Amino acid sequence: EVQLVESGGGLVQPGGSLRLSCTTSGFSFRTYSMSWVRQAPGKGLEWVSGIDNDGRRTRYADVVRGRFTISRSNAANTLYLQMNSLKPEDTAVYYCVKHIGSVFNPRDTNYSNRGQGTQVTVSS
Repeated sequence: EVQLVESGGGLVQPGGSLRLSCTTSGFSFRTYSMSWVRQAPGKGLEWVSGIDNDGRRTRYADVVRGRFTISRSNAANTLYLQMNSLKPEDTAVYYCVKHIGSVFNPRDTNYSNRGQGTQVTVSS
């Protein structure tokens, strides 16, 4: 059974930082590309960042590029999202997503394989 468990969310002031983690089990983590997506209150899922199975290539949504960094440890079966210079509009529940291929495809918008999410609130 595929399991994805996000952690690291919380309340942070604007300009602050958080590091999210997604611990995985039940599948060969090193085989699959992964993403982070988020859902703000009253809105749909929004793709944030994606990474190939080997971590060599990363992609970012324009709204987070330069502030967020996605990475992974295939040895630890864990996906990360370092978030810096946080803004109130980054407030959302953040989910990690397992994709079906090894190379990240931005046209793959099937986010059904995701965890329970971790809440990030950016507020003063």
